[in-house]
Amino acid sequence: MKNRVNRLKYFTDGILKENPILVIMIGLCPTLATSTTAKDALGMGIAASFVLIASNIVISLIRKFVPNSVRIPIFIIVISTFVTIVDYVMQAYAPALYRVLGVFVPLIVVNCIILGRAEAFAYHHGVFDSFLDGLGKSLGFTLVIVCMGIIREYLSTAKIFGFNIGPKFLSTNPVLFMLFPPGGFLLIGILKALVNKFINKTPE
Repeated sequence: MKNRVNRLKYFTDGILKENPILVIMIGLCPTLATSTTAKDALGMGIAASFVLIASNIVISLIRKFVPNSVRIPIFIIVISTFVTIVDYVMQAYAPALYRVLGVFVPLIVVNCIILGRAEAFAYHHGVFDSFLDGLGKSLGFTLVIVCMGIIREYLSTAKIFGFNIGPKFLSTNPVLFMLFPPGGFLLIGILKALVNKFINKTPE
């Protein structure tokens, strides 16, 4: 029973308690750059999630054969392999999205979330635990970046996922500030404050 509870925590902690963006505050560069629309944010979330989960699994599988002194270069090779797969698949099947995300797809290789989980968790835990950790952190990252994409797209274009659902007032008076990095930083700050107040509130 205790092992089951611990494993459940590996998954659930990544969603809120140890959310990569709102709590640990890493991976902010791709978050700010690719969350201007919900569609772009979802694309980045799926791409990063695939790389994180797959690399966690592989690194956990090979961890006993990896010398400690060269673990970081090997981690990067594993991660870059999955990034290359994502890069080619996206170019082939989602070229429009690939053009929008641009350099941030190959830069998943150096995403702090992915390399950090490889070093802090997958290198020290079994395959299933590493899978749960990667899944939880991926879900936490994707939920936040898509939420930001929805809010920023709605306020700046009165649309969500490209569908015009906002009021006429917002269509004619968009909050263009939300399209730029300062708007993204402000939104992260607001979301982080909400998480701190209502979710990660510490007892007095």
